[in-house]
Amino acid sequence: MTSRREFFKFAGIAGGAASAAAVGRYALAGVPEAVIQTQPDTMPALVPNTGRPYNPVVTLNGWTLPWRMNQGVKEFHLVAEPVVREMAPGFKAHLWGYNGQSPGPTIEVVEGDRVRVFVTNKLPEHTSVHWHGQRVPNGMDGVSGLTQRAIQPGQTFVYEFVARRPGSFMYHPHADEMTQMAMGMMGLWITHPKDKHPLIDTVQRDFCFLLNAFDIDPGSYTPKTMTMLDFNLWAWNSRVFPGIDSLNVKLNDKVRIRVGNLTMTNHPIHLHGHEFTVTGTDGGAIPHTARWPEVTTDVAVGQMRQIEFVADEEGDWALHCHKSHHTMNAMGHNVPTLIGVDHRDIGKKINRLIPDYMVMGERGMADMAEMEMPLPDNTVPMMTGEGPFGSVEMGGMFSVLKVRKTQKNGDYSNPGWFQHPPGTVAQPYAGAVVPPKRQHGVGGQSMPRVDKPASEVEVQIRKPHAHGEH
Repeated sequence: MTSRREFFKFAGIAGGAASAAAVGRYALAGVPEAVIQTQPDTMPALVPNTGRPYNPVVTLNGWTLPWRMNQGVKEFHLVAEPVVREMAPGFKAHLWGYNGQSPGPTIEVVEGDRVRVFVTNKLPEHTSVHWHGQRVPNGMDGVSGLTQRAIQPGQTFVYEFVARRPGSFMYHPHADEMTQMAMGMMGLWITHPKDKHPLIDTVQRDFCFLLNAFDIDPGSYTPKTMTMLDFNLWAWNSRVFPGIDSLNVKLNDKVRIRVGNLTMTNHPIHLHGHEFTVTGTDGGAIPHTARWPEVTTDVAVGQMRQIEFVADEEGDWALHCHKSHHTMNAMGHNVPTLIGVDHRDIGKKINRLIPDYMVMGERGMADMAEMEMPLPDNTVPMMTGEGPFGSVEMGGMFSVLKVRKTQKNGDYSNPGWFQHPPGTVAQPYAGAVVPPKRQHGVGGQSMPRVDKPASEVEVQIRKPHAHGEH
């Protein structure tokens, strides 16, 4: 029989007394096969066929990691590795992730499950995995140097603990964290309740996704890992609109959406057409007395937010981050504001020398969404997405909740655009428009100026265009 020490040497599993004690009783069982997924589409829910039953989640543009049962223990195999992620059609990024994708696959378990996760490192540097928000033995917390040795390239480590409480959690490295998370290393962990829970409702649709951000120059493939503020791609599950799938539900479904934030800033997530309540965080389910209706909830750095609502309004409803520059792609930060500047004469002169010269931003930025401007080989337009009425003029953290009477139970397929009933779409007004009345008096000043200027001064406002002017 192979000894523990020989097994660790053979399998590449890092040992030590603590590790050997943790894995000795199952070491000879071997490491489960690593399942790899490279498609960028939203995969169907993984309905459990072993272990305790539960209602599975659907990961937006992602998937759930299969497992095997080994003497009552649920075993998973994560592979940390370089991946190629399609962030939107025609735009791919060279990232780091797990099992072929960034983010890695969602891990779903049930409260009370004993879970064993094998982690194989195929990165060019050491790594670890931290189980964000979960109660685990200290030596399983995944902080390299503090609670464990780092997982070196080529090694496989094993983590084992009991999923002690239900909720929405994340996993990510706690080794060279800024680099590895900037490269896309993260994933979701969902622990379902084992019994009927007084604070956790049964829902018909349960979606989840992570918020992440990248700084990738147009035409390049690899993120800048030292960026702290000026990200140019704001993503959901490493996808940017129009590459983010819609959330498709049946009318009057109870819907849950779990959102985790592993970017370096907060994100006010806003849903059109419905009110929701925040029912949970990575700290657990929220008591009923602490809930209130919202249409926007702020998800701060390192937080999970779980929202729930009844989808009782048919239509195509926007779901997005309410920071306007987070719904744009590959934008520059040092672009001056040119609204109101008349470029017509200078544009004609420049075009004689540079036929492809194009004036941008003199009437706002909306024109850019419809320009057929030449783009670098590997990038995506700043504002894009074609809807039933024209350009949606969005990018980044934007998707659509599609609510339909005809959507079947358990059917997550895209039903197409909403067919509005007659008379329910805003239209141009054909009648006469009376000019608005405007107030010209000074009015209402409690302390009027004594030394008024001889002539009125028109203030010219110039928006700062460099970060040093903030």
